[in-house]
Amino acid sequence: MRQEHTLELKAFQVEYLQQMVDRYDLPEMGKAIRCLIDYAIEEEKLEETIFKWERCHSCD
Repeated sequence: MRQEHTLELKAFQVEYLQQMVDRYDLPEMGKAIRCLIDYAIEEEKLEETIFKWERCHSCD
């Protein structure tokens, strides 16, 4: 069962997700986000690489 959530994204993140929607003919941006989450779940060995490293693409 899906639940609706609100999240904050920076403009470059929205642009990236929209590019993925267009490139892979996804129905909407939520699908792109679900794909990313599902990948992170499936690739358990990459969990630390995905979540531990601090990234700062647009630090304020």
